[in-house]
Amino acid sequence: MYIYVCFHYLSPTTSKSLCISQASQMSTLSSSLVYLLLLASLCLPSSGPRLVTGIPPGPVVQCTSGNTNCLVHNGYGAFLDGTNCRVAAAAYPSTESELLRFVSDASLANQKMKVVTRYSHSIPKLCCPGGPDGTGLVISTEKLNHVVRVDVQSRRITVESGITLHELIEAGATHGLALTHSPYWLGLSLGGMLCTGAHGSSFVGKGGAVHEYVVGMKIVVPTTWPDVDGYFAKVISLEEDDPDLLAAKVSLGVLGVISQVTLQMEPMFKRSITHELVADDGLEDYIERFGRTTEFGDITWYPEQKRLSRRVDFRVPLTEPGNGENDFTGYRSLLSTLTESLRKAEEVVEATKDSVGKCLAAKGQVEALYAMGAGLKNNIGNLVEFTGYPVVGNHSMLQASGSCLFDKENSLLTACAWDPRIHGQFFTQLTISIPLTSISSFIIDVKKLRDMAPQSLCAIEMYGGILMRFITASTAYLGQTTDVVDLEITYYRDHDPSQPRLHEDVLEELEQIVLFKYGGMPHWGKNRNIAFLGTKERFQGRIEKFVEVMKKFDPKGLFSSEWSDSVLGLQEKGLVIEKPGCALEGLCVCSLDSHCAPDKGYFCRPGLVYAEARVCRHEA
Repeated sequence: MYIYVCFHYLSPTTSKSLCISQASQMSTLSSSLVYLLLLASLCLPSSGPRLVTGIPPGPVVQCTSGNTNCLVHNGYGAFLDGTNCRVAAAAYPSTESELLRFVSDASLANQKMKVVTRYSHSIPKLCCPGGPDGTGLVISTEKLNHVVRVDVQSRRITVESGITLHELIEAGATHGLALTHSPYWLGLSLGGMLCTGAHGSSFVGKGGAVHEYVVGMKIVVPTTWPDVDGYFAKVISLEEDDPDLLAAKVSLGVLGVISQVTLQMEPMFKRSITHELVADDGLEDYIERFGRTTEFGDITWYPEQKRLSRRVDFRVPLTEPGNGENDFTGYRSLLSTLTESLRKAEEVVEATKDSVGKCLAAKGQVEALYAMGAGLKNNIGNLVEFTGYPVVGNHSMLQASGSCLFDKENSLLTACAWDPRIHGQFFTQLTISIPLTSISSFIIDVKKLRDMAPQSLCAIEMYGGILMRFITASTAYLGQTTDVVDLEITYYRDHDPSQPRLHEDVLEELEQIVLFKYGGMPHWGKNRNIAFLGTKERFQGRIEKFVEVMKKFDPKGLFSSEWSDSVLGLQEKGLVIEKPGCALEGLCVCSLDSHCAPDKGYFCRPGLVYAEARVCRHEA
């Protein structure tokens, strides 16, 4: 079968049809189906203006009786190990005084606690209290989302920790202020961003991490003894020069509950963005130069296609014409029926090991994505909203997106593609930073892997390839220890953890190259268990400093859990879980065939490029 897909769009100069042809023969009907569905999803219109309100993603805390006997999920409906998090109760404070009371009551009862955010997009179990018996408490910051004060003269804004990135950006823009850098997804809370070290992309100035712009913080912590008012909790205020702020800026949620945060903002400015889709020749030679000379740019690499997209992104004066907006296509609402059909088609591709289908879909998706500006708009409100580069607009309208949060529908007719209430996207996300000094060698290794295992990397290109962002070294104890390139790699995850993925071995080798060959640092809110092995040693004594502050703020360890103790190197239990099939979900690195899926033809073998890797390879 040959496939020719045509869809209509308007170019900057004329109306025409974009036709993508595939001349190679398709191996199965599923190849055609997944390709067509992917293109259809990209061609859907956006969900509307950013400020439209509606039905957001569903609650991540679900209780059977009031706010007691609850299950806690994340925004994807499943944590790393696929298990649920059961807690005795959930609390929803709306003021700092209510928060103080909840922490005090739990402290008096020696009850384990964790903070959960409104949308909870952390993949590891950072929001699950310690203890296996479900007696813990989760404290939601959903209602702690107010602006406390704005000082236009000093350009500082104080907000509560539950405020979302969308709300924070809008609050600053109202007063002509901009948050210099942020992640790209509007649905994160400020507290969640700080707990996990979330970031954008920049080597300029203080860099792209949000925590670098924190100049003050208030944290509610438990106490061993009551104060004069009888509270077994207190509020700690940290100022800009307080050394404990170096621990609180990236806290993993183990210091207490962040109540308020003060951020250093700057006057609003405009940006100019152009996506350049080019061949990947010489990427290893110029990537450092590109990172050093672009303030907001990043690179999305499609190694199997031997090309990449450079985001050329820089400041321009406020007087520069343009009112652009970022409405990234991957963060738009989709028809639930289309999302489910796309997932089912991909499941067929996986089950039939249809590499051709993966590669065809990935190439078509990239072509369509960049023909439409990847969701950038410079002609807002008109029939055709993207009319060409550059796209110029206020920083506040370009730095992040997430229109599926503001779905106008009152039902699940449309939703974010990964909404667990529908059978939509389900994926694994590896986000690991490697030193800038190692990035060229890493790129060369990936090219070798691509050449030795053709079509194997199409699996990651269907989910955006390898996103490369630039982050400066940080003084925060759990921040970056040196200038790094952050690598974000997303790929298919099966709902059955015992089911291997297509090209399982190459995906595992890619992960182990980043982690073990180049000493990668894991993003605290993403990754599989094995990504956190040896983390303590990589931080060169800074974790020990962090733990000192942790014990000072929370001497009874009420905010600690088995998971947080494991990633901080305080115990090994919980990171490696050796059992049949454990390597498939990253619970172990295989050393035995049984750690893979020998009954399905997957055996533990050395890597192709990185011989020290141990991966699950399919052998007919």
